[in-house]
Amino acid sequence: MVVAEFAYKERPDTLVLFDVDGTLTPARLTVSEEVRDILAQLRKKVCIGFVGGSDLSKQLEQLGPNVLNEFDYAFSENGLIAYRLGEELASQSFINWIGEEQYNKLAAFVLRYLGNIELPKRRGTFLEFRNGMINISPIGRNASTEERNEFEKFDKEHQVRAKFVEALKKEFPNLGLTYSIGGQISFDVFPTGWDKTYCLQHVEKDGFKEIHFFGDKTAAGGNDYEIYEDPRTIGHAVQSPDDTVRILKEIFQL
Repeated sequence: MVVAEFAYKERPDTLVLFDVDGTLTPARLTVSEEVRDILAQLRKKVCIGFVGGSDLSKQLEQLGPNVLNEFDYAFSENGLIAYRLGEELASQSFINWIGEEQYNKLAAFVLRYLGNIELPKRRGTFLEFRNGMINISPIGRNASTEERNEFEKFDKEHQVRAKFVEALKKEFPNLGLTYSIGGQISFDVFPTGWDKTYCLQHVEKDGFKEIHFFGDKTAAGGNDYEIYEDPRTIGHAVQSPDDTVRILKEIFQL
């Protein structure tokens, strides 16, 4: 059954979900006018939403201050913070789930490990606590775009993030955590099952017959992998926002 709010669309039973970084925008940069135009055209045909690991404030910086009105669904922190047609839905908290004692141990280990690794540069905000996860960045989230690009190359050669994840898995084997490398400089830590598939529970009652997902980190270990592979979605792997635009034009005749 078609939901009344979406009945005006050409295909109201189809939802297209997008990762943000590397899919709708260059990493941590802002959305282009071309992508905004395509999304506005697409929204007339189908329902659209975005899902990212970042908190809403960062998504607003990248996608624009009116983003909650420009998408049918908005999912921050993988859907732990969720909006439908601009209205906030129920949220969930990492700290309530893990407990203060375990979180303390986890944070202390992370900070010790960060102090012991060799890196060409360090900036600031190495451990960022969010509502539904923690984000760990060896160089620090205050790095400039140039420094982010530099660290990305260094990380490809030295596997800094991958080794860090292995150390955490070894230290905390029983916490039921998932570690997801995404973007250029960081990785997310969250309860298993709180990956991007978490957002799908928010759209179930709207009864979509087809859910497409576009993402750039779709290989195993990437933060789009679980939702890309999920049997409820049709996955599209992209390399850039230009790729996203091209595929959207092909599939939806825009």
